[in-house]
Amino acid sequence: MNDWAEFRHFRYLLAILEKQGFRAAAEELHTSQPNLTVQARQFQENAQIRLFRRSRAGRIHPTETGLAFIRLARLLLELRDEVMEVLSSIERGEIVSVCFGSTPLVDPDLFRALCLMHRSLLPSATVRPTHGDVTQVMDEVLNGAIDLALVTLPVKHSELHVELIRRDRLVACLRRDSPLAAKRALLPEDLRDNLGILYDPQRHPAAHVRLLELLHEAGVQVDRYSRASHPSEVQTLVKEGAGIALVREGVRLDEQLITRPLAGVNWTVDTALVYRKAKRVPTVSLIVGKFKQKFSKGVEEILPVVARFPAHSAHEGLPPSSDEAEGLPVQLRLIG
Repeated sequence: MNDWAEFRHFRYLLAILEKQGFRAAAEELHTSQPNLTVQARQFQENAQIRLFRRSRAGRIHPTETGLAFIRLARLLLELRDEVMEVLSSIERGEIVSVCFGSTPLVDPDLFRALCLMHRSLLPSATVRPTHGDVTQVMDEVLNGAIDLALVTLPVKHSELHVELIRRDRLVACLRRDSPLAAKRALLPEDLRDNLGILYDPQRHPAAHVRLLELLHEAGVQVDRYSRASHPSEVQTLVKEGAGIALVREGVRLDEQLITRPLAGVNWTVDTALVYRKAKRVPTVSLIVGKFKQKFSKGVEEILPVVARFPAHSAHEGLPPSSDEAEGLPVQLRLIG
């Protein structure tokens, strides 16, 4: 335990490092320079770290550990202020309920975890989950009807704060009895004349446009396709023989279906937490930080899976034979 470490230590040392000296820090903190010297020495001795070095001119230069301390101390002090804001809001009776939103392509387990996290943090506040298309949810976040939303990117607005949480691979979903199911991975060209199901463009127009761009870059043209308004409808259409669909890796599948990675590309569905920059519920900042720490999943966790299909020098993304699709992943993010 580090019970000896107090908020004042972080505030004092942060000022010393930011001002690059004890005198300037003491003036800003309205304390004496000898006091800061004692506090800085005791903190570093107790933690067994070195946060700065002095130049011949007496100026303070942070070590590598010191540079990390600056960022972490700021986060810690911001968290302190956020906690105090939440406590004051609770005392004033201002946090009676919150509304959390989700869009159809978001992992429902992830959204459920978000709601449960707030209930655990503040059991007295009612959590009202709500679902809708991206455009609808974003409008309600902006007008304050929804306090925090899990959405698939891209979304853009100057009044919104967007915090990336997860990046899941986009994979091909097909029937188990399809001839292409025998392949370990599909090539983008396998989608030609076979990709017959897309998510309804009206549900997320920006994502639809981006997907068509990525398909075009990979040499796949989709002119006619069946539209699905919900992920469950996508699977129904695949089962009924409407063609291949692209789905988020890890989605629960019907037993008649199977997914295959796409070699040569690394298209992803990006999930983010979105909330208003101004007039947000005080608990939002706390939830976002805690949620991101627990559930964040990035590109570095996706690439090793795709990399099981190594590249061959003849042409990046092309397999040595039609029976074994291999290729290096190309950074083409579907959403984000």
